[in-house]
Amino acid sequence: MLQNLGFFILLLGVLVTVHELGHFLVAKACGVKVLKFSIGFGPKIIGFTKGETEYQVALLPLGGFVKMAGDLPHEELPPEEASRGFLAQPPWKRGLIVLAGPAFNLLFPIFVYFFVFLGPQETLSTRVGLVSPDMAAAAAGIRPGDRILSVEGEPVRTFDDMRDAFVGKFNRPVPVTLEREGQQLVVEVTPEKSSEVSPVDTVERGMIGVSPYPQPPVVGVPATSPAAAAGLKSFDRVLSVNGVHVQDEAALYREVAKVPEGTPLKLSVARLAPVAVGAVTGRVPEVVEVTLPRQAGEGAAALGAEAVDLYVASVASGSVAEGAGIVPGDRIVAINGTPLKSFNKLATVLNGLQAQPFTLTWRGEKGERTEKLTQAPLKTRDDYGQTSAPLVFGARPWSFSSADLPPVEKVTIDLGPAAAFKEAALIVPKIVGQMVQVLGGLFVGKVSPSTIGGPIMMYQLAAKSAEQGLDSFLNLMAIISINLGVMNLLPIPVLDGFHLLSAAWEGIRRRPIPVRVREVANMVGLALLILLMLLAVTNDVTR
Repeated sequence: MLQNLGFFILLLGVLVTVHELGHFLVAKACGVKVLKFSIGFGPKIIGFTKGETEYQVALLPLGGFVKMAGDLPHEELPPEEASRGFLAQPPWKRGLIVLAGPAFNLLFPIFVYFFVFLGPQETLSTRVGLVSPDMAAAAAGIRPGDRILSVEGEPVRTFDDMRDAFVGKFNRPVPVTLEREGQQLVVEVTPEKSSEVSPVDTVERGMIGVSPYPQPPVVGVPATSPAAAAGLKSFDRVLSVNGVHVQDEAALYREVAKVPEGTPLKLSVARLAPVAVGAVTGRVPEVVEVTLPRQAGEGAAALGAEAVDLYVASVASGSVAEGAGIVPGDRIVAINGTPLKSFNKLATVLNGLQAQPFTLTWRGEKGERTEKLTQAPLKTRDDYGQTSAPLVFGARPWSFSSADLPPVEKVTIDLGPAAAFKEAALIVPKIVGQMVQVLGGLFVGKVSPSTIGGPIMMYQLAAKSAEQGLDSFLNLMAIISINLGVMNLLPIPVLDGFHLLSAAWEGIRRRPIPVRVREVANMVGLALLILLMLLAVTNDVTR
């Protein structure tokens, strides 16, 4: 707890210092007398005086301030210092001093991201681990083990590069250059359109159906199949074939291809067997030996089984799938009359349908059923206590823990100073744009007020990001700094944005905003901020 509190104080302390340092340095440069520079509010913990300025760290780390001479309308200064008061400065100087705080908060993340991006970093390579059987990559002949070198002539080095290369590319042939067994070849894929919707924006990209993660050899077993007759069960993981270890689907394909049809296959499989101890039930792993004749086909089909992908592993409580009677072990067969081969394809179709009704066919112990269904909102809560209610179907595929997944290939990307600074300078404006859209969404009701967080949420974020490593903590620091910069530019009284507006008003109208109007505006602004803080703290406590 003390360590987490330390990270929280470090996070806020750095961001407050950056903000107030902007005001302080520009005020000094403009010749304004600065009386106090404070990090935190309340009683002073430590401090010292140098020249005409007192520097201090106060007890409450939830903000800070720069106290300048003559920054109140009725404040009187000695004649020799009257020209050094804040309100005595011309509007353009006051505007620069006010703008400096948010500007420093928006510039600081560039330097943070520079250090995040600088140097060698491991990331996922473009080697294909899994190919969805009914999507564009499979139709084009892409196989597990292929390495994607370029998309429509654009070189790609990481899997994220490859995904980004398909933004805006869909429903038309796209040339993809591959490396397979040391040889280069070009195939044409026709990506399907996928819309990634968030509270901020919608990204439309092409999906071809590949993943960098190899698939473990887990099978689905129809009730009347040769595999079921031999004793195989759905979600069994094949460990070995005729004594040869298989770690992924590619290895399973390779080993069963060596055995003629009709020849016995000796399988060793891992299975989660149900157990009960008193009133407590659970599952424990066990290894089972199964022998069966080699069937026609490849991969799982050679075992008389199917790929596990469309077998339902779990059903969300209260979901549409549960209401329709779908249970774990059922297999999704078709949607709107079109046969399916992967959950990935099902998710793509459902994403496009949103709240439109669809006809679903699935197979269970009692045979096939077909019903007309519609996705419905389902309340969910993430690790930070944020709640949302997206449209969902509710049937979930088999998922693998990190221990189950075969090794994935990674590549080291080493960015020099120039490239790191370029990446940092590009990402900050993008995040600023997202912040502005979120704020706009709050005002028009597109983003729920429940997403607003306060000190408790920031404490949780600081603790969790610190656990994930320095890069994660720095990324959080950069995002919150951008948030502070954007928020402070809002034209709300008591925020920097209103003081900037006041300076612009005076510069244009050649007279200041009346003192009484300013005082009333400050009271209204303070009331709004108190209400906002109460909302944030209420959300924190609710979470």
